[in-house]
Amino acid sequence: MISRSEIFEFVKDKYNTHIDYPFENDFDSAVLRHVNGKWYGLIIHVKNKSLHIEKEGITEIINLKIDPELNHFLKGQVGVLPAYHMNKEHWISIILASDFDKDELLSLIDMSFELTK
Repeated sequence: MISRSEIFEFVKDKYNTHIDYPFENDFDSAVLRHVNGKWYGLIIHVKNKSLHIEKEGITEIINLKIDPELNHFLKGQVGVLPAYHMNKEHWISIILASDFDKDELLSLIDMSFELTK
């Protein structure tokens, strides 16, 4: 499990990323953005129903761009979902409150950063 604040600290320290909140009056949806404006990550709260999770409520996820070959490998791992509202071949969603490995998630953030330059 990793928190959004840990992710924010990681990207600030490693890439000097300042978190962007591009949607008016929405401070839950945070964009990880390159200086050139391209997104390399999106942290959002999504209704469970939209994620095909049966229990009621909202789940916090991060969308990351990944190599399509890795996408096939990651499918089915705990906490990994098809990308919410993004291209499902090139992006994935990871539930932040899941047991997905923290170091692996940080590596995927690195990959997303590189793939979106």
